[in-house]
Amino acid sequence: MREVDSSKVKFDSTGLVPVVTQDANSGAVLMLAYTNKACLEETIALGEMVYFSRSRNERWHKGDTSGNIQKVVSLSLDCDGDTILAKVEAAGPACHNGTFSCFEEN
Repeated sequence: MREVDSSKVKFDSTGLVPVVTQDANSGAVLMLAYTNKACLEETIALGEMVYFSRSRNERWHKGDTSGNIQKVVSLSLDCDGDTILAKVEAAGPACHNGTFSCFEEN
């Protein structure tokens, strides 16, 4: 797994950074979510995506309730250091609406 150095990530004033999650096989963008330093470090340690839910104000291990985990293939930091690209192998739909991607119509 290719990973980012969390010390180089520019987290915003609330301690978050956006994560664009992409299917490693098809290249489709699955979702946009956020992570904080602790969740990013957990993602790296687990090899599965762990986000920070802004609406619930808590850690969110993708797949904990749905079983639709996202296995990390690579994590890349953009040129400004303020956005992460996560390439994943998804075990099911990314969207809570049941679609493969959050960018599909239901």
